[in-house]
Amino acid sequence: MEIANELGFEELTPIQEECIPLMLEGRDVVGQAETGSGKTLAFVLPIMNEVYPDDGLQVLVLTPTRELCIQVADVFADFGDPLDIQTTRIYGGVSIGPQIRELKTANVVVGTPGRILDHIDRKTIDFYDLKFLVLDEADRMFDMGFIEDVERIISHTPSDIQAAMFSATISDDVYKIMERHMHNPELIRTKPQVDPDKLRQTCYDIYDNEDKLSILVHLLKKETPGLALVFCATRTESDFVARNLRNQGINASSIHGGMKQNKRLESLDRLKKEKIDVLVATDVAARGLDIKNVTHVYNYDVPGSAKEYLHRIGRTARAGEKGDAITLLTSRDHNNYRNINRDYGGNIHMKRPPKVRRIKQLSRSRNEKCRGYRGKKPRRNYRGNRSYK
Repeated sequence: MEIANELGFEELTPIQEECIPLMLEGRDVVGQAETGSGKTLAFVLPIMNEVYPDDGLQVLVLTPTRELCIQVADVFADFGDPLDIQTTRIYGGVSIGPQIRELKTANVVVGTPGRILDHIDRKTIDFYDLKFLVLDEADRMFDMGFIEDVERIISHTPSDIQAAMFSATISDDVYKIMERHMHNPELIRTKPQVDPDKLRQTCYDIYDNEDKLSILVHLLKKETPGLALVFCATRTESDFVARNLRNQGINASSIHGGMKQNKRLESLDRLKKEKIDVLVATDVAARGLDIKNVTHVYNYDVPGSAKEYLHRIGRTARAGEKGDAITLLTSRDHNNYRNINRDYGGNIHMKRPPKVRRIKQLSRSRNEKCRGYRGKKPRRNYRGNRSYK
């Protein structure tokens, strides 16, 4: 725990307080915890208490995405490097050769299911000495279609290992894994991390879809002093928004599943090091990733469910800090917004958007010219059945 103190971890979160003692006792645990709850440390700390540099591969952590794989591996490395414990990252999209070499001396492996199966098939990974198996962001992993891969990986691990699974929701697939592969697991549920005293939630009702980008630019320039995440529904939209923000002098970058791995990691790294001010993302960045000092989250496109909404806004107002979650609502978003209001019931304040001049927009195609403002005044007719605060 001395290393934990040196790294700035002074107080345990609720999920850490409950999970760490149980895992130190050797119990299997299933933790249901929202984004930003500190669950990574909830399993890293007790596991590192039982890992030794000369005892082979002792820990396997499965993650749904390469970004989360790298993030979790970095936490293990922070604690393991001073103890000569070797952590290896295993994910696709890169050469497998260096991974094969690193696996020969690895004590901890954090990986994505597909590439772990590649190593199993190649017989380049050995689970003989494995003590711990962790499934991180399990519901996300199963939503992505990895449940059969996960079960196949588990079939290659010793039957007496200690297992832990962490998930934002407890789905049928999560229960299936619990029943089939865990030994009397302790189910831990924590309260949602959205603190109404810390997180201010605002929805701007925008009548004309063409005004949305102009309003986003205004809010980012005038009302966003810190780092911001802007969530879009599609890859095309996130690239479109990021290009237009840069064209308006805003230091922005995009991240989504269609980008090459090195570009995705570069965008994340630039935001974490505060070399950019805005990251425009699809929901690939909404789950699990630890991006500190985000003061504002913008829903440029409204998510389809309250669960997705909570995952997004959970990227701000963390560690006791204040934050803002702003939703830009247009006519095409009404059904999604009604779903969120029905199932979430949070304190979202509806406001009239600021009056701004419509900006010139770059085309969605990189090869086409700008769409300029043509002199038409944007319509400002607001529906009378809305209440604004």
